[in-house]
Amino acid sequence: MTNIESTPKPTVPNQAKPKIRVEDVSYSYDGQPALQDVTFDVPPNAVTVLFGPAGGGKTTLLRLINRLNDLIEGTQMSGRILLDGYDIYAPGTDVAGLRRRVGMVFALPLPLPGTIRENVIYGPKLAGVQDPARLDEISHRSLTQAALWDEVKDRLDDAAHSLSGGQQQRLCIARSLALEPEIVLLDEPTSGLDPISTGKVEESLYQLKQDYTIVIVPHSIQQAARVADYAAFFLMGEMVEYLPGIEIFTTPQDQRTEDYVTGRFG
Repeated sequence: MTNIESTPKPTVPNQAKPKIRVEDVSYSYDGQPALQDVTFDVPPNAVTVLFGPAGGGKTTLLRLINRLNDLIEGTQMSGRILLDGYDIYAPGTDVAGLRRRVGMVFALPLPLPGTIRENVIYGPKLAGVQDPARLDEISHRSLTQAALWDEVKDRLDDAAHSLSGGQQQRLCIARSLALEPEIVLLDEPTSGLDPISTGKVEESLYQLKQDYTIVIVPHSIQQAARVADYAAFFLMGEMVEYLPGIEIFTTPQDQRTEDYVTGRFG
């Protein structure tokens, strides 16, 4: 078995190698193409945005990076997805180890039954962490990184479902961070949130990228422009172009991208 969790890390400077490389990836559901020949690099310690109209393949790509589509029948994939240079679809890959390195947060916050504290430490306890002091440290660190600690530090034993929608989403981010992944995938994490909660989640991204590689599907073009260090525009399964965020939203190279970011369609 290839234990992707313990593969050696690059010794070169961070910007010399991508954290993730998507290489000629095509993917289809029951013969219907969802992605077509997608190639790009995701740099470490940055926020990379995948944006575009619905049906462009953005969420499909996130799920492929986390291997969440493995059990879906009638699908077909070609190409490679590399994590630190290692093919995550190579035979014998430790998928559980991969998912500890690559966390994912979905659009709908789904707290587990139980308290706020129990939600955060669920993963570490499942992984064998039992020391109460260590679990407290994980809880504090994860909730702080998710910009939630100050709001819940005095109510950690309250039910997770007592939190507001925005707080529940940040709790789900904290739960993902508790396992100390290297990459965090976010699929429209603020789509159902009010502007204040949305702002808090976005603010947390600026802190998170210091320690993690972030790939996000935003819920709006405005959010994409606000948070992107790099951005890829997807249209009907094709990645039209991929540029630094400030460039793609001000001086895109492809007319289709310009039409979308200026509101001519979509």
